[in-house]
Amino acid sequence: MSYEDILYDVKNGVATVTINRPKVYNAFRPRTCVEMLDAFMKAGWDTSIGAIVLTGAGGKAFCTGGDQSDHSGQYGDGSTRGTIGMPIEEFQSMIRDVPKPVIAKVRGYAIGGGNVLATICDITIAAENAVFGQVGPKVGSVDPGFGTAYLSRIIGEKKAREFWYFCRRYSAQEAERMGLVNKVVPNDQLDAEVDAWCAELAERSPTAIAIAKRSFNADSDNIRGIGALGFEALALFYGTDESWEGRNAFREKRKPDFVKKRVR
Repeated sequence: MSYEDILYDVKNGVATVTINRPKVYNAFRPRTCVEMLDAFMKAGWDTSIGAIVLTGAGGKAFCTGGDQSDHSGQYGDGSTRGTIGMPIEEFQSMIRDVPKPVIAKVRGYAIGGGNVLATICDITIAAENAVFGQVGPKVGSVDPGFGTAYLSRIIGEKKAREFWYFCRRYSAQEAERMGLVNKVVPNDQLDAEVDAWCAELAERSPTAIAIAKRSFNADSDNIRGIGALGFEALALFYGTDESWEGRNAFREKRKPDFVKKRVR
């Protein structure tokens, strides 16, 4: 397919998928998810590729989650797809399913759904200007699968609950100490650092790495089922006044009043 929202590049056995929506801080819309799925399918089963890098265009953001200005559910051919109108849960599974290491190269904000993508990737390498955090409960949303349950496996349940309940932001250095980030480097060294990690992967047995990745995934794949159930609930929640209050307040740049709109 032709790409509007992403860039796809292959160099030295590494496929780089770049979310190319810098004007909205690389927030994804339904079409973005479909394009990323296509690119990952292409790279994931190409035997000449040893690693996949996921990143965002520009220096301000890796990804800031779902585009709050686009809730049409349309992704290019007039139809809808995915439990919540975009196949984001399908893309999250794709990151885990491809038999190649996926490296998140993070500059700037990795917020909301962007934080979830950085969490799911096999390796996360961040620039010093990277910022991590969640916004879901501030805007009437949540990631009820890998973004919550898998995050708790990585950084511990207490810290994961802090992430989601309080929606605070954390520096790259804080994220590294939690275990969410593998390495932090100066902004101008990030590309070279990721290239070096990919070059090292190229010297490893691709079959052994694929088996290792499957083994790691097997231990946490029950979260996929939890997420499927959670996204069904989320689709219902998105139709409530409480959820809409969060989105409306975000667009109107005001504090939401969830108490008056609460579902239960």
